[in-house]
Amino acid sequence: MALKSIHPETGRLALQAFLKEGSPLGPLKVLAQTIGRFFQIPLPMFRPYVVFGSEANRTVLVTERDKVLWRNTDPVTDLLGHSVLVVDGEEHDYYRNLMEPPLHPSRLHHYTEMMNQQTDRVSSTWKDGAVVDMLVENRKIALLIIMQALFSKDVWKDLPNIWKPVLKSIEYISPGAWILWRKMPRPGFHKPLRILDEYLLGIIEERRKKKDGNPDLLQHLLDTGVSDQVIRDQMLTMLIAGHDTSTALLAWTFALLGQHPEIHQRLVQEIDTLDKSPLLDKVIKESLRLYPPIHIGNRRVVKAMEFDEGRNSIPAGERIFYSIYLTHRDPAIWTNADEFCPERFSHGQKTPPFSYLPFGGGPRVCIGAAFGQAEARVVLTRLLQTYHFEFTNHKIRAHMGATLEPRPGVRMRVIKR
Repeated sequence: MALKSIHPETGRLALQAFLKEGSPLGPLKVLAQTIGRFFQIPLPMFRPYVVFGSEANRTVLVTERDKVLWRNTDPVTDLLGHSVLVVDGEEHDYYRNLMEPPLHPSRLHHYTEMMNQQTDRVSSTWKDGAVVDMLVENRKIALLIIMQALFSKDVWKDLPNIWKPVLKSIEYISPGAWILWRKMPRPGFHKPLRILDEYLLGIIEERRKKKDGNPDLLQHLLDTGVSDQVIRDQMLTMLIAGHDTSTALLAWTFALLGQHPEIHQRLVQEIDTLDKSPLLDKVIKESLRLYPPIHIGNRRVVKAMEFDEGRNSIPAGERIFYSIYLTHRDPAIWTNADEFCPERFSHGQKTPPFSYLPFGGGPRVCIGAAFGQAEARVVLTRLLQTYHFEFTNHKIRAHMGATLEPRPGVRMRVIKR
């Protein structure tokens, strides 16, 4: 089916939304509201198809997943090489099978004490009554946790040296002008990416010299006999994806609690009185619904795909985005879709399959989903038990980076309890 051209009024509204929100999310919502669940982004040299909704997600992730490839000619592939995240077919299945045992949910309880210790380590640097940026502070916590849990590496003293390289690696794979001009020069990345590479390869070399390593992901990969380069690719993937998604989830949760003080107060009271807070789980789920860290899935179509019972199709060779963000805010699925309402997850509220996908879905669902949710529960509980948080009421917008994160940050006054 040939796509209809964008009506000038729709284009005007999309431009207004972009100028107002400073993000492509606004125009995407306008196009979704005026065109529907299947449209094409009308930009020169960049015209990917966008789909959303439970049925479209099922098509991309399950029923016709053999018609799309994860591997693209994008910076994420350049950076991550043969990571489990950007390979397909048997190669993906092989790496995933290697990496799943250390991340199995049965191992999560082993990490709780360490997660609390790393959280305390960061929060102990806060001055009582000072204003801190919870985006930055949660990134520190998430980096410490992921490196300790998966590689048994204490990076506390190394944070000043790897902080900029980590941020530059995230910037390198984030949406930017390279989308329109793939071969454009990208100065400023070579040195920090090289530093990060050398740091990870140094961890690998250090571990190889030991006779007995901790039973973590790094040791598991070493024991399989794969090359250092392959191990580096998986380590960098888990470092970036594992910490950046947790950073976004934690930061957005603090932003939402700050903007809804009554829910914030109820949550603190519940955490103080119950061993396990049901409201905390619902707050995390609702934060993930409104601001899913991986907000969009990017695939390359290798065989023509059909949607909406054949009424719409995408030819081979095109790029397709399935939008988790738009699905999570679809008013046909969610009541008051743009509102923060954790109680919507009470009483087993039913939504169609593949309408809630904060960690993707199907056979390639996020390998660290259980770890990330457990981490959020532990860190949030610890921080809310030890500090009062007062939001400074500044304006926050959603930034489409490697993950969906709150910009310019989440500034909160912290008061020791």
